[in-house]
Amino acid sequence: MSRASSVSGTIRKASRRLALAAAATLALGGIAQAELLLPEKDELKFGFIKLTDMAPLAIAYEKGYFEDEGLFVTLEPQANWKVLLDRVITGELDGAHMLAGQPLAATIGFGTEAHIITPFSMDLNGNGITVSNEVWEMMKPNIPKLEDGRPQHPIKADYLKPVVDQFKADGKPFKMGMVFPVSTHNYELRYWLAAGGIHPGYYSASDISGQISADALLSVTPPPQMPATLEAGTIHGYCVGEPWNQQAVFKSIGVPVITDYEIWKNNPEKVFGITAEFAEKYPNTTTALTKALIRAAMWLDENNNANRMEAVEILSRSEYVGADAEVIANSMTGTFEYEKGDKRDIPDFNVFFRYYATYPYYSDAVWYLTQMRRWGQITDTKPDEWYAEVASKVYRPDLYLKAARALVDAGQADEADFPWETDGYREATAEFIDEVSFDGRTPNAYLSQFPIGLKTGETVSESGVTGG
Repeated sequence: MSRASSVSGTIRKASRRLALAAAATLALGGIAQAELLLPEKDELKFGFIKLTDMAPLAIAYEKGYFEDEGLFVTLEPQANWKVLLDRVITGELDGAHMLAGQPLAATIGFGTEAHIITPFSMDLNGNGITVSNEVWEMMKPNIPKLEDGRPQHPIKADYLKPVVDQFKADGKPFKMGMVFPVSTHNYELRYWLAAGGIHPGYYSASDISGQISADALLSVTPPPQMPATLEAGTIHGYCVGEPWNQQAVFKSIGVPVITDYEIWKNNPEKVFGITAEFAEKYPNTTTALTKALIRAAMWLDENNNANRMEAVEILSRSEYVGADAEVIANSMTGTFEYEKGDKRDIPDFNVFFRYYATYPYYSDAVWYLTQMRRWGQITDTKPDEWYAEVASKVYRPDLYLKAARALVDAGQADEADFPWETDGYREATAEFIDEVSFDGRTPNAYLSQFPIGLKTGETVSESGVTGG
């Protein structure tokens, strides 16, 4: 940053603080209609990973929504998800764009232990699974065709299973990448593989590779490195957010075979994470940043996605995602390209506000916890009440609704935009690729339905599953 822009920023901050102080004085005098809360901490640094679903942060910054709340925010890309989480825990970052599983895993002590909460869910959907050109050619004979010769979607892992079996018969490991052990991508990839009869492997207390009893070996690859790792032949496929599936299409190195919308319709994706200590110490700041993020999400979805091309231009900048606008637009504007030239309409591939996308539902948290248990990251059986208790410690709809109420009172949002009457649990749904019904109120009954995965009383050791 130049000295001139630094001085300009300092003047702008000072002016804004004077304006806020004046507004607060008027509010105390009864002149202001809506409650104005002065943030206890107004200079903040938020972290993110270079993915299109960090968009609410970029938009809240670029559109001035943070400054409207008296917040002076710096956005900083992080090297990987572990570094990002560690920096939030140490206070080097005030908050961050996070994998939904990260606050949950940290709070229950899987990996780095810390009480992280989320007052805001960042989006629905947004991921895909891509395979190499070699694997795609091996899969194609197994896939049903449309009348025009294109593959019929959704493409199930049933059509990948003969390929994995062939690799095994040839004595070759079948390797796939995902972005982090507690990422949505890990759980979605595992869900898809297991639904097709391909075992994605277990974790145990002493073996956190996640590859015990695996037919397909899953390992961590940072999102921006996915295409290059695939091209090098180190992995045979991956699950990642955008724009890194579409990048494989543009580079002609792989084929996205399924989106997470097709695995679980309108599944929850990233969250905004802060420490519980931050929320307790800075309640007004927490409300203010949540208000700004809600406004950004509203802007991203308003008027039937009318603002998406502007969002694409913003995200394509090097300080945000740093990928070609054409690549980002392929998914952000309601389409998705599978094979080159096979572009199909998926209007809800990226959802930021509609369907109450930003509300932190307890049932979303419970689903992630069930997947941690299903694959052994949670080593022992837990009662249903435990899932509900953890969900309510981490997902904070009370903080969300406080911000939402302030927006409605200020005329910046409509009452109907928010689920005021919910108990925090979505209705049961079977809109998964295997049509298994999920009800967040009964997690153990949910887990009992799967042919592959841990059941009540089962544990994992290096030799396999015992108990039950």
